[in-house]
Amino acid sequence: MALKLIEDELKEGREDEEAQPGKFEVDKKPDMSVPEGFQIELMLDGKSIPIPDDVKGTMTSILQDLGDVPDEYLVPAGAGEYELKDYEEKRLDPEDVWGGTYHEEGAFIYQEWDFRRKHYRKNWCVVRELPGKPSRDGFAGRVVTKYRRLLGSLRKTFEAMRDEDRLLKRQVYGDGVDIDAFVEAWADAHVGLEMSDRLFTRMHRDERNIAVMFMVDMSGSTKGWVNEAEREALVLMAESLETLGDRYAIYGFTGSSRKRCEIYRIKTFDEPYDDEVKARISGIEAGDYTRMGAAIRHLSQLLREVEARTKLLITLSDGKPEDYPDQYRGEYGVEDTRQALYEAHRDGIHAFCITIDEEGQDYLPHMLWCGKLCSCEGCGEASSQSFRYL
Repeated sequence: MALKLIEDELKEGREDEEAQPGKFEVDKKPDMSVPEGFQIELMLDGKSIPIPDDVKGTMTSILQDLGDVPDEYLVPAGAGEYELKDYEEKRLDPEDVWGGTYHEEGAFIYQEWDFRRKHYRKNWCVVRELPGKPSRDGFAGRVVTKYRRLLGSLRKTFEAMRDEDRLLKRQVYGDGVDIDAFVEAWADAHVGLEMSDRLFTRMHRDERNIAVMFMVDMSGSTKGWVNEAEREALVLMAESLETLGDRYAIYGFTGSSRKRCEIYRIKTFDEPYDDEVKARISGIEAGDYTRMGAAIRHLSQLLREVEARTKLLITLSDGKPEDYPDQYRGEYGVEDTRQALYEAHRDGIHAFCITIDEEGQDYLPHMLWCGKLCSCEGCGEASSQSFRYL
């Protein structure tokens, strides 16, 4: 029945409406990066054609059971329910981005770390950026009113951090004498060495150059008060960061399986904190599962594209990485997340985690990278520049 789609498309443009379609063939190519151990390619008259997900799954089952697809299975039958051209248009419909194959236009493909094989699964996770769904219910305004005293304290704290004056030592010129440098220079002169001219201190206004990425867990386990706490925290943090003038972005993440990792744009680095962003924060709701490695890799890539001296990735979550229906749970999910954090740290991104999970102390310390550019297993050295458990 599914091959009728292709048959109908083939007839288009032919003078003879009753003309018979060409011959269908299935080509099985070895590929150890997928669990099946092979990839399927459907050929029509020697030309590769796209395979719908449901048909691909059926073919995979047949190949696993029989070792080949019998010729009688490759004959179009039935009246057909759709035309191929209509299927292609639907496949690219932005309102139904998951309606086609995993490599369709608009997807981001990322690798995933398999700790058992000590190797990456290439082109494994499919990530899509989707616009955040706004909810114009005045949530941000209620949060500001509810926490007005706390917000006032936060703003004062952040104001004190803005463009701080920093004392620079061992300067060629300045407003004061650097005692330590002067003592060393006097000792050098006493033994006949050349005395340094860097003997002064001066105050320098240290301009902030920071980019902050907030990665918000939107998995099903956050439904209820956890989701509300996350949204309230985002409003308070955004209101406070506006005082500093730092660049920041907010993205939510959820999904189901490696082929459906969803990233929701709440606020990009270039967007102002306006009513639209506030409505998107209010619209954050619980979704499916927590494939954290793919989300970290995608948002780290967005951070790499930002020009900033300091780059922070802050995750708000309520539990450990987990996904369904595949193996992304337990040690596998933790190890992939650990590797994704290492990749981010290697590129100068400092990662933090804010969690309410009481069991977080059991697995989060293992995600700490020691700060050394290595891939050591079980390193117990936690660095202040690595993933933090707050």
